[in-house]
Amino acid sequence: MKESQQTTADLMDRYVLGNYGRFPIAFSRGEGSYLWSEEGRRYLDFSSGVAVCALGHCPPGMQEALRRQAAELIHCSNLYHVRAQAELARFVVETMMEIPGKVFFCNSGAEANDGLIKLARKRAYDKYGAAAGKNEVITCQQSFHGRTLGGIAATGQPKVKTGFDPLLPGFLHVPFNDVAALREAVTEKTCAILFEPVQGEGGINTATPEYFAAAAALRDEFDLLLMFDEVQCGAGRTGDWCGWRSVLKGSGISVEPDAVSWAKGFAGGFPMGSFWASETHAGVLGPGSHGSTFGGTPLACAVAMAVLGEIESGGVLENVKTQNARIREGVAKWDFPVIRELRGVGLLLGFVLDTERMSGVDGFLESGNTPSLFVVNRAREAGLLTVPAGENVVRWLPPLNVSAGEVDEALALFGGVLAGMSV
Repeated sequence: MKESQQTTADLMDRYVLGNYGRFPIAFSRGEGSYLWSEEGRRYLDFSSGVAVCALGHCPPGMQEALRRQAAELIHCSNLYHVRAQAELARFVVETMMEIPGKVFFCNSGAEANDGLIKLARKRAYDKYGAAAGKNEVITCQQSFHGRTLGGIAATGQPKVKTGFDPLLPGFLHVPFNDVAALREAVTEKTCAILFEPVQGEGGINTATPEYFAAAAALRDEFDLLLMFDEVQCGAGRTGDWCGWRSVLKGSGISVEPDAVSWAKGFAGGFPMGSFWASETHAGVLGPGSHGSTFGGTPLACAVAMAVLGEIESGGVLENVKTQNARIREGVAKWDFPVIRELRGVGLLLGFVLDTERMSGVDGFLESGNTPSLFVVNRAREAGLLTVPAGENVVRWLPPLNVSAGEVDEALALFGGVLAGMSV
């Protein structure tokens, strides 16, 4: 077969590592909330590249930023001062965090979380010395912190660790939202508590205000760092710049972290990650202690600034809240036995499936799929792209600027899929 006659799937199978379980589809273009397959079929994309395409596919502002900056300066070594980096960092500190601190730029969420781990351990080393052994990081079960060796060691899901021993030592995983277990786990050896305000991969689980408060109290008692992984739930996804603020809103509990990581939607699809460290701890990672060749290039920073600027000025954060309410209003009218509940914050939403009822759905047991993957496949066949979040949760991650009409279309498509699965 000539190369021009080979399908994309054939070429992928032949030349690309098979480390992803890919859906049987290849896309040729995207615009806004829609993707078109190579065969020309249009799909409503409520996965957004797994929370990456914050403003949908190929937004005009992002295109213009790429064109303009590519004509001026694409890459400049971090051995020099980079104006675009400084401007973006100022936006993160003053607009997103509203707390004094400093920012490091990298290429992914996994790198950002590795940076948080290094920050916590270096801070403890500098203050207490190596002999103190204050290097343990506590994370949560069902968490996800990336695919690097540091990321999988931090992640509280055994499936990502199998086959990669020896793992980076110094991590303890406690049940999410279990205050007693968290208190029991913290010792004088603990240098940090790290968790996602809203767990994404783990099933769209939201931290309770009481859990935040307990973690902050332990931070003060044991002189450790409190760090939030906002790779998936940050940068506007919850309707606020910071997911932890959305979760705590109205609770009467006020907590400020020592460090926060972002990626995914931070630059709308351009590879970029970052983390903020509070003013108190920003000096820990001095010259030579950390770095990234491609972190914070002029091109990446220009694109991120264009995306975040549109989120700020275009009413996008308010739209997240409006469309969340519209989705919940629509779902409240449903009566589908396979759906137990809808949970999540903003446009980070999870449809929890009733696994017992799913066993009675035609074709499910024969498929060999998890409940979530089975439903995701059915939705894709209907023209709606979603992603699993664990074995029994279907995730919706539409663009933050999704329209009311697109929300209604998604509700109709997904409702039709669920209606066909009623038992």
